[in-house]
Amino acid sequence: MLQDITQLEHEADRDLELVTDANALEQFRIKYLGTKGQIKALMAQLKQVPKDQKPAFGQAANALRQKLQSAYNAKKNQFAATPDNPRHSTIDVTEPGLPPRLGRTHVITQTIAGLIEVFGRMGFEIATGPEVEDEYHNFIALNIPPQHPARDPLDNFYLTDPTQENPVLLRSMTSTIQIRVMKNTPPPVRVIATGRCYRPDEHDATHSSMFHQIEGLYVDRGVSMADLKTTLLQFAHAYFGPEADVKLVPSYFPFTEPSAELYMKMQVGDRWEWIEMGGCGMVDPAVFEEVGYDPEEWTGFAFGLGIERLAMRKYGITDIRWLFDNDLRFLRQF
Repeated sequence: MLQDITQLEHEADRDLELVTDANALEQFRIKYLGTKGQIKALMAQLKQVPKDQKPAFGQAANALRQKLQSAYNAKKNQFAATPDNPRHSTIDVTEPGLPPRLGRTHVITQTIAGLIEVFGRMGFEIATGPEVEDEYHNFIALNIPPQHPARDPLDNFYLTDPTQENPVLLRSMTSTIQIRVMKNTPPPVRVIATGRCYRPDEHDATHSSMFHQIEGLYVDRGVSMADLKTTLLQFAHAYFGPEADVKLVPSYFPFTEPSAELYMKMQVGDRWEWIEMGGCGMVDPAVFEEVGYDPEEWTGFAFGLGIERLAMRKYGITDIRWLFDNDLRFLRQF
């Protein structure tokens, strides 16, 4: 049995001397060190060796395996350092390098930053709130009655049983932040809030179940609809250009009275159109009473705009799904 090991060692030494390139070395590895190689076959013979010879046979076989492995590694390093080796890197270190591709903020992030900058110049501070809300902040404090369609469980992402008291859900609008701000801040208040909202809408060119909103709130003595329209007009000029215009169309929201749909006149292709951009109005006295403000002393306005809608109009994007597909060919345009 030990003679078989000696014979295999001589054979391997001869084959190793004939190795002159990386391809021949790979064949050597397969023949002797591979999973079906000679060393594996040699180890398989151990069970046939007499019991008194097994220790010597095992030690000799293991020593041969280590010897061939070391010889293979040495040859491999030698070929790796040879410029003629076909596997050797052909990089010309004298050539100019490729500059790293820099990342950039997402178009939605850019839009939010632009909105914060515009309203910041008007004196609005930034407010934040949780995306997981309770029914009180999402509906009750905003004067939305139980029978209102907006509270239908099929139109919201409830995280707990909607029939229990004050269930938890993913917020459906950033108006919830208004309540949290007014609950913790005495008037006057002038804030904007941005963030994700969730509604189980169909996914199409203009709708997504996850979207972003910007909410504005201004509370002080003597605030009127004229202040609201002036603020929105100044925003339109700053964000869409001096030729943009706004108009308020009477509407209904439970948390504002009077309420209006906000339309902005902007250029679409080669023509100007009135585009519906969000809702607004004077804060309902019932909301003030809920947060502890005296509606006889304080008045205020609120507005909510869809950030995706603003980005799509500003950059000429025709499909909201492109904003979330993570296609670099699209995102690198902004």
